[in-house]
Amino acid sequence: MTIRLYRAYTPATRNKTVSGFSEITKTRPEKSLLNKFHSSSGHNNQGVITIRHLGGGHKKRYRLIDFKRSLYDIPGRVVAIEYDPNRNARIALLHYINGTKKYILHPRSLKVGAIISSGPNASVELGNALPLKHIPLGTAIHNIEIKPGHGGQIVRAAGTYAQIIAKEGKFITLKLPSGEIRLIREECYATIGQVGNIDSINITIGKAGKNRWLGKRPTVRGIVMNPVDHPHGGGEGRSPFGRPRPVTPWGKTALGVKTRNYKKYSNKYIVRRRK
Repeated sequence: MTIRLYRAYTPATRNKTVSGFSEITKTRPEKSLLNKFHSSSGHNNQGVITIRHLGGGHKKRYRLIDFKRSLYDIPGRVVAIEYDPNRNARIALLHYINGTKKYILHPRSLKVGAIISSGPNASVELGNALPLKHIPLGTAIHNIEIKPGHGGQIVRAAGTYAQIIAKEGKFITLKLPSGEIRLIREECYATIGQVGNIDSINITIGKAGKNRWLGKRPTVRGIVMNPVDHPHGGGEGRSPFGRPRPVTPWGKTALGVKTRNYKKYSNKYIVRRRK
């Protein structure tokens, strides 16, 4: 992937960078793999805002991604690499020999024309999906299942990968991108390779308007609000918020406080917490 820079002919383009889209080979999506995408703009079924700072944004349609890779022992050919507005990774269009078409996350360096497959008999090659127990130690993997048969749920963002660092009994020890070391059952599937579009993290938005295209609305600091709107609000001029620590709009401690449920069932599978 490349990043395109702009000359500073306006304030917005002074620091703006965008993806070069050099890896994209097809601009129109596969119609049979599209779904409607209705944005709730952060409202629930009663019209109440439950997620703040969402709304607007460009119209888009959802691409059906095959996270399960359940067409075992059926080879598929990479026909195109496409842009997906719903994620920062690219997607690859596969045509299987039985006539089925599927989208998958595009692994880094996977080229158009490559043949990939999935299943317990698949080889350990880029883009193939197979159970963790059949993948050698130290291999970079992504799109990893947490529960067998549920499809990949973790390590799906652009440029991410996990590594297999140990195998013991029925569990595989993985080092995740966050630094967390976690146990996953050996029959869970994963895809070989690193997710593509690795320069996504280096892109600079450049202007507020681009965030509005993405459906993100402005975020106002609590300290500039009135007391009726936020616990930090009120006071004369630039005053401190008068509490021992920062809080959310609903009075709960914020900024740096761990929010994971200490009773969560999967805590016993975490060997070392993320940093």
